[in-house]
Amino acid sequence: MPLKKQEDSSVFDNFELRLNEQSKKFLRETARWAFILSIIGFIVIGLFVFVAVFFGVMFSAFNSNANPFQQQGLSGGFIGIVYFVLAILYFFPVMYLYRFSRRMKAALAEKSTDGLTRAFSSLKSHYKFLGIVILSIVGIYALVFVFAIIAGIAGI
Repeated sequence: MPLKKQEDSSVFDNFELRLNEQSKKFLRETARWAFILSIIGFIVIGLFVFVAVFFGVMFSAFNSNANPFQQQGLSGGFIGIVYFVLAILYFFPVMYLYRFSRRMKAALAEKSTDGLTRAFSSLKSHYKFLGIVILSIVGIYALVFVFAIIAGIAGI
């Protein structure tokens, strides 16, 4: 018989998790890699912002014949906005990953259960954000697929 939500929390109130040295080693190494990946992520975000400004400023100065995107029906400003939106979207998972790495290192150094909880909260937010983005993209692909089938059947 499944436990009710109220009873569920009381079952774990007396439960204490202990980390052995191997687990601490794994968490330290994970925090280091998360830090490296987050720094690379921040650099990529900076490049996205640079490209957004570059496309926005440089291609708007070109005449329509010299701008390769204009010939395809896209303005440089539009491309710049797309890159800027991508930079904003990419910022959040990178920030959560960075917070996880900093908080995990601090929690292990201070032997702080609250710090460990905050670190795992950041990691949860990182994966939750990525999960929402991926589910959104899959949903968009599904809609495009359905509309493509409908358009094919309609003979458009």
